[in-house]
Amino acid sequence: MLFAIGTKVRLKHTGDIGEITEMLGDGMLNVWVDSQDMEIPVFEEDLVRAEDYVNTNHKAKIINTPAPVKKVVQYEPPTIETQYTILKSQGLQLAFDPVKDVIDIVTKYQVFLINDTNDEFIFSLKINGGSPIHGKITATSTFQLADLLFDQLNDSPTYEIESWKITTEGTGTKQQKTLKVKAKQFFKKVKTAPLLNRPVHLYILFDKAVAKAKNKEAEDLRTYTQKNTRPVRLQQPQNKKYQLHDVQEYANFSGEIDLHIENLPSRKGKMSNAEKLYLQLEHFDRFMEKAIRLGVPRVFIIHGIGKGKLKNIIASRLIQMKDVKTFKNEYHPRYGWGATEVIF
Repeated sequence: MLFAIGTKVRLKHTGDIGEITEMLGDGMLNVWVDSQDMEIPVFEEDLVRAEDYVNTNHKAKIINTPAPVKKVVQYEPPTIETQYTILKSQGLQLAFDPVKDVIDIVTKYQVFLINDTNDEFIFSLKINGGSPIHGKITATSTFQLADLLFDQLNDSPTYEIESWKITTEGTGTKQQKTLKVKAKQFFKKVKTAPLLNRPVHLYILFDKAVAKAKNKEAEDLRTYTQKNTRPVRLQQPQNKKYQLHDVQEYANFSGEIDLHIENLPSRKGKMSNAEKLYLQLEHFDRFMEKAIRLGVPRVFIIHGIGKGKLKNIIASRLIQMKDVKTFKNEYHPRYGWGATEVIF
C-alpha cells in the first residue's frame, strides 16, 4: 500500500491514529501518534489508512471512537382487533373456517363454536344425529369441533345444540336449536368472525335478545340432569376417547386456574420461595388431573409474566403429560402474555 507524508493512518495492532511525517526507506515510516504525543518508526505493513481501518483484533484500542448509543425500544403487545371489539356481542355462533390445499382449493372447514359475550355456557351438541358432545365455553372464547369436509355440504349436515348460561346462582334456562346447513345459503353467509378475526361462513345460534324472550318456557339444567341420571358418555373433538363424568360437575368446572400465590389458599406462617412454588405446582397438578378426568377440551393456566420460572416449569410438565395435545403461550385479549392455553 502506498503512503505519502501527511496521510492519516491507524496502527493495525493498537488502533492508534497517527499521521505519516517522514519516509525512512526499507519499508519504514515515521508516524506521529496523537494519543502518545510522540513520533515513532513503524513498518509500512503494520499501517492502514484511517478510513479503511477494520478492527479484527479484540484487544486493539480504538481512539476517539464514541461508544454507540443503545436505542431502548418500548415493547408493546400486538394489537388484536376483532369483530368482537367493533360490534355488539351477538351470542353463541357457529363458524366454518375454510382450509385450502396447496393449489388454493377448499378441501374442508374447521368448525368453531364462538361465544362473544361476557357469559359462560355449557352445551350439548349433536352432529348429524350422532353421539352428543358436551362442553363448556368460557366468555369471549372459541371451542373447536370436528372438521366438516367440503363434500359433506352436499348432505346438508345438521347441528343440534342445547346450551345453558352459567350464573352465580347456578345454571340458567336451556336454549335449543337445530341448524341445517344448506349449501346454497352457506356460501352467502361469509362474514368476519369475532375472536377468529377472519372471514368464515358464520351462523348465529342463540341471539342474546331471543334468549331472554324464551327464558320462561325453557327447561333448566337441573330438570335435564334429573332426566338423565346415568353417567353421560362424552365424545371429544378429534376422535378422542370417551370419558364418563357427572354433567353437573362438568358444568361447575372452571376452565382456568390463577396460580398467583395471593389467589391460592396459603398455609399459616411465612413461606419461602420454594414453598410458594411447591404450593403453586400442587394446585396446578390437582387442576390438570380434574380437567383430564372430566374430558374438557382446553384450559388456561394463569401464571403471570415475572421472570418466567413458573411458566417454564409448567411447560416442562405439560410436555410430559400424554393427555395434552398441545399448549401455547401467546398474547390473549383477556390474559395478555401471562397465561398458557392447554388443549387436550
